[in-house]
Amino acid sequence: MHELPVTEGILKTVIETSERNGARRITAINLVIGELSSIVDDSIQFYFDLLSQGTLAENAALHFRREPTIVICLDCAHRFNATAPLESQCPQCGGAHLQVKGSRDFFIESIEVEDEDTGR
Repeated sequence: MHELPVTEGILKTVIETSERNGARRITAINLVIGELSSIVDDSIQFYFDLLSQGTLAENAALHFRREPTIVICLDCAHRFNATAPLESQCPQCGGAHLQVKGSRDFFIESIEVEDEDTGR
């Protein structure tokens, strides 16, 4: 259910940004979602379809790109991709000093619009 306020935030941000830059219509929104975030693509799409009706973003395509979770071993510097549940040891050296990167990110990467001048 937390996807509703997340989607409201996405919609508000893309509309404000697009209006400020003279967009006539939003055609696509590119989102990046960390592999370990709790964001569900289908839920974002569902709420977006409902909330965007009658706005600049109506019928805009949502493109989701999942960002992998990268784990770095601080003992041997080995880097590896991980999925939940996260491993507690480095597969290369067995070290337990691990740093997790990119797992919970969520952001708007870009917005594609038609502007007032060109219609593109």
